[in-house]
Amino acid sequence: MNDRILREQLIELLTGAHAHVALKQALKGLGPSLRGKRPAAGVHSIYEELEHMRLAQEDILRYTLDAGWQSPKWPEGYWPRRPAPTAAQWKACVKAFEADLAEVCALVRRVDLDLTARIPHGEGHSYLREILLVADHNAYHLGQIVETRKLLGVWPAR
Repeated sequence: MNDRILREQLIELLTGAHAHVALKQALKGLGPSLRGKRPAAGVHSIYEELEHMRLAQEDILRYTLDAGWQSPKWPEGYWPRRPAPTAAQWKACVKAFEADLAEVCALVRRVDLDLTARIPHGEGHSYLREILLVADHNAYHLGQIVETRKLLGVWPAR
């Protein structure tokens, strides 16, 4: 496959709404009172899902770029302590998620980087593996957000 086409397809996978919704659509029209609401026992709130996505994405990105990165403790380091955010926490979560996703996309766009190369400190993992891991994890949890919205009776987004 052509390298340019591969990179374009990866960007679309990370940001597009092909087989799953994009973040903006998943959060569209979501009122503050619903961000931290758990619709049923054993179901995370939308904020919990989004913050988990943010923490995991940050961890994967930093692991990929920084040999000195220390991952959070599993599992508690990957989930918020409370189901409901303050307005400031919500805004910071969305902003940080979008910034890190943009950084993952910038990594994909680096034509000087062989995406199939092994990360020097990456336990044998390639850059491509980590990029696909971000895409896969985000798609899964975007689906969880949609399911939570369905249970709350606020899907489809308006």
